[in-house]
This record gives sequence, C-alpha cells and structure tokens, in this order.
Amino acid sequence: SSPQLTPPFKKATMTSDSPLVGGGVSPLVDGATNLERILDALLGAAFLVTAIIAAKRMSWSRQQGGAEMTVVTAFYSLILLTSTLRSIWFLVPSSVWQPSYTPSAVMAFDPEHPSWVGSFLSEVLMTAGSLALFSIFILILVYWADILKKYFYPGSRRSRPMVTFFGLVSLLIVLEIINAACFLLKFYSSEGMILFNAILLSLVSMICVAEITIFSHRFRTVLKTLGAINQISTEPQVKRIMWITVTGNLFFFTRAFLDAFFAITLLVYFKKHGTIDKIFSHFLWDWYVMLKHWSEVAILGLMLYILQSRFVAAARGGYEAVPEGGGTTANPNDASEPTEATKLVV
Repeated sequence: SSPQLTPPFKKATMTSDSPLVGGGVSPLVDGATNLERILDALLGAAFLVTAIIAAKRMSWSRQQGGAEMTVVTAFYSLILLTSTLRSIWFLVPSSVWQPSYTPSAVMAFDPEHPSWVGSFLSEVLMTAGSLALFSIFILILVYWADILKKYFYPGSRRSRPMVTFFGLVSLLIVLEIINAACFLLKFYSSEGMILFNAILLSLVSMICVAEITIFSHRFRTVLKTLGAINQISTEPQVKRIMWITVTGNLFFFTRAFLDAFFAITLLVYFKKHGTIDKIFSHFLWDWYVMLKHWSEVAILGLMLYILQSRFVAAARGGYEAVPEGGGTTANPNDASEPTEATKLVV
C-alpha cells in the first residue's frame, strides 16, 4: 500500500533512522560536532569584530553632524545591527537554541518537544539579521533611484528616500511577522518557517541583483556625462560604484543560489516523502552555513572599506563633489538634494 502522507509542512514522528539529505541517518537529538563549534566561534568572532568597528565609525559619524553624516550614520547603524545579531546567534551555543545543530521540524506548543521555543527564537534572530543586512543595500538602491530620477525625469515629483526605505523594510517585516504567526498558529512546522524565509530572501536577492545592475549602469552614465560637461574627473566615483556593483551582485547571487537550493531541496524532499520533517547531513549543512555567513562577513567588511575609503579620499583632497547641471553645486545643507546622497554612495 502507498505510504500515508502527512499534511504539508507538518511534523512527522522522528526516528533514529530518519533519512539525511546528503546520505546517512541521524536521530533528532544530534549536537554540534567539534568542527561546527569551531566554525560558530570563528564566525561569531568575525561578526563581533565587525560590530565593534561599525560602532566606532557610527560614533564618529554622529559627532560630525550634517545631512550627509546622517545617512552615513544610518549605514553604520545597519552594519552594527547586522553584525550584533549575527554574533549573538553564533556565540550562543547551538544547544541553547535546540538539541540538533542541523534543522529539524518541530510544531509550536508541542509538549513533547519544548525545544520549539528555542527553534522559533533562533529563526527569528537569524531572520532579523538577514533583514538588517538586506536593508543596507535597499538603502543604497533607494538613494540611487532618487538621484537617477532627478536626472532622467527632471520634472517628476520625487519622494523622500528614507520614507521609501522604511516602507520597503516595513513590508519585509510584515511578511516575516505573518510567517511567525503561521508557525505559532500551527499552520506549519519550524521548517515551514525556514522554507518561507528561504523563498522570500531568494526572491529579494534576485531583485537586488537586477536593480543594482540597472542602476549602476545608469549611474556611471550620469557621472561620466557630468564629468565631461564640467570638465572634472569622476573616475573615483565610478570605481566606487563598480566596487558596490560587483561585490553586491556576487553576494546576492550567492544568497539567491543558496536560498533557492535550500527551498528546492525541501520541496523535493516533501514530494518524495510526504513531509519536510527532515534533517540535513552535517556535511551539507556545514557548507551551507560557511558559504552563507562568510559571504556576509565579506560584504560587511567591504562596505566598511568602501565607506571609509570615500572619507579618506575626501580628507586627502582627492574627492570632488559632482556639480549640478550648469556647473553649480547643490546646497550642502539641504538633505533632499541628491548631491549629498551621491557623495555618500559613490
């Protein structure tokens, strides 16, 4: 007779011979290996160092004042928030969150598995860090879109970049709240919650790749045109845009691939076994964690470098703001003027 299927995203009973994605068998209670403890410690330390650097830079930028520094402080605060959340997640032993280091499906308020609370809090903390990280590039794209709208559609009405930014981030937060509510209402297990996040962040990653590519091409065109008109060099700004484009696209392509792989693996497993209550092998899960989170460390470090290099160039007199059309420079005290945002992101 054909096997009885459990409802979608519901938890089936785990046994000691539950199959692993990647081969082998493993019980539900399966603690971290020595390698995984070392990996967590290294990642936690890397994020902690990043958080300390970001905190120092944010404190310095807040003391400077001015419209440009306000946005710079926002960038540093997002980097600090991301690094702090990630360092907490990695430095707290995995056994505090849940018995198994690799993902396992548990239902909310399951009296047989009180570890559902830790699994839920662990996923919430992980999701909050991802949203903070993605917000960094959302903020960049919002300012790029505002600047480009001025030059390509000079007569159109422009919205405030920060209002647009908070609107987009709020939308992602609302979606995550709905996801958490579905888990707490027992619509699906903890792995259904993870699946939702994987699909959502994969889609956001692909959108970011497309937007970064389109905006950076238009931005370079604007900079080169303004440089030719005003007879000044915009090469430093163009190079900074290229750095953001290449590193941002590489990061988001990696995230899109990893999250899509994760989601597809869960869906294929569900189709085959009638449940997504499965356990990744330690080998596959370790590689997933390493690629996903070391790429985050790299992109945060590069963003700190790009922000710092812009101010080093300015301090050495090697930076020159891009003038407005007609050879005049926008009022530096006006936070709505795009030159301030241009000076920040390029």
